[in-house]
Formats: sequence, structure tokens, C-alpha cells
Amino acid sequence: MIPAMPAAASAGSRPGVHPALRFGRAAAMGAIAVLILVAGVWGSWGTAQYVMLTKGREQGTLAVTACAEDTCTGPYTPMTAGSTARRQVVIDKGVAVRKGRTYTVIVKPDSDQVVRSGAAGVLYAWVPLGGALLLASLVVAGGLRRTRIAWALCGSGVALLTAAFALVD
Repeated sequence: MIPAMPAAASAGSRPGVHPALRFGRAAAMGAIAVLILVAGVWGSWGTAQYVMLTKGREQGTLAVTACAEDTCTGPYTPMTAGSTARRQVVIDKGVAVRKGRTYTVIVKPDSDQVVRSGAAGVLYAWVPLGGALLLASLVVAGGLRRTRIAWALCGSGVALLTAAFALVD
């Protein structure tokens, strides 16, 4: 301890910072981190529910015949009982879809929209959560000063995003 330094400063806290302020900062940063993670799950669940909960859903294949800026289209061939063939269905082009290839897909109820199925579809559906994990890791590290938890969140996000982009071909 430096002789000119007051005894309160050597106790490990900054002088003038009230414990209620530290608690308020921790509560606010914790709430922001949780909000980011909930938003990531919410953004992912819109697609993930169709890919992960497949019982009773129409499953089949999509032969991509044409692609526009954001979407690709093609005929749908059913693989499950009760599914009907469609002349044209639409899939998001962001799922690494290429003209001339065939993909296994699941039809969204009451529409001609489809999503990719299988491991690639599941991982791609959870990409928003991967981004939320990365963002939340920054909040946890900087705002809460919990570096181990932040590294765990960051590693999970990087692993999820890497797996998604490696599998989605």
C-alpha cells in the first residue's frame, strides 16, 4: 500500500462508488445480456420449430429451378404420407441454395414456403442465437466483468456459427 493512499482504496473498491451503484450496474448489464439471449432464441425459433418438431409436417424434396435476389423456387416432391406435390415452392436463398440442386425440405403450414431439414437446417435455424451469444459475451465481459462466463458464451456462439456455415453447403 502506498502511504499517501487512503485505507478504503486499498480494500479493492474504487473510492466514491456506492455498493448500490455497483448492484445497479450488475442488474442492468445482466438484464441486457438476458434480453439479448432471449431475442436470439426468439429470432431462431421462428424457423427452428419447423425443422426440429417434424412430426405431422409435410416433408419432401425441392429441386431448385430458378433463383431471384432473395428466394429460390422449384417443384416440391413429397416424401411423407399426406403431403401433396406442389408445382412451385419458395425457399430463402440465404440458406446456401443453388440452382440445379435438390434439397430435403419441410413445408411451413398453410403456405408454399419451405425450410431446409436435417442437420444443416437445424444449425442454420439457430444462427441468430449464435450471434446473440457473441453479443451477450461482450456485455457479460464488459458490464458484469465475468470473463469465464463470457468466454463460454463466446465459444458457444463461435462453435454454433462455424458448424452452421460448415454444414450449410
